[in-house]
Amino acid sequence: MERKLNLLIVEDEPAIRTGLVDVFVFHGFEVEFAEDGNTGLTKALSGRFDMILLDIMLPGIDGYEICRRIREQDRDQPIIMLTAKSSDEEIIQGLTLGADDYVAKPFSVAQLVLRVQSVLRRSRALQEQQNRLQLGDTSIDLENLNGCCGDRPLAFTRREIEVLQYLLAHSERPVPREELLNKVWGYDRTMDIETRTVDIHIAKLRRKLEMDPKHPKHLVTVRGAGYRLVVD
Repeated sequence: MERKLNLLIVEDEPAIRTGLVDVFVFHGFEVEFAEDGNTGLTKALSGRFDMILLDIMLPGIDGYEICRRIREQDRDQPIIMLTAKSSDEEIIQGLTLGADDYVAKPFSVAQLVLRVQSVLRRSRALQEQQNRLQLGDTSIDLENLNGCCGDRPLAFTRREIEVLQYLLAHSERPVPREELLNKVWGYDRTMDIETRTVDIHIAKLRRKLEMDPKHPKHLVTVRGAGYRLVVD
């Protein structure tokens, strides 16, 4: 049985909040709510919601600040902002902070439900896309730890995939060896560690990913800076 989607509604107006809870429970969601910004922020940062409906004008912390704080922790959390403000400047501010969409009050409940479903579809499509990595002729299923290079099947360890995922998430820059040790292996930055663990994993990945591992095109070394994943 497919699990219900979890929805958080952060709204201080009781009539609107109650109406939204009823509507989305009717549409099959598990719904929680918060009546003020501080409670909303705490719940939002728990990471357990598939979608957050976020009012802008709230007691305590406003919706803009909640959105900003969520995006510091999770760039992929779907967020729709509910606003009584409809000026372009205010809408742009919300979208710039990372909201996926906005709905101006008063709104059609049917339209809001459609907007929520649309954002969730885009989010799921993006997640599925992020679970697959294409490097030239090599296709990698990051979730199932396998892939293929042409007709040649490939198998990966969980740690190899974790290295690839971290490099993919930071593909705009070289990632230092020490950062990989800290973020992927969990070694404390203050520890004085002499290990070739990272180099060995990079070498193993190159043998699987590169046509010529000695002259890599995708998993490259940037001298003095670290390793960088060059994505097509």
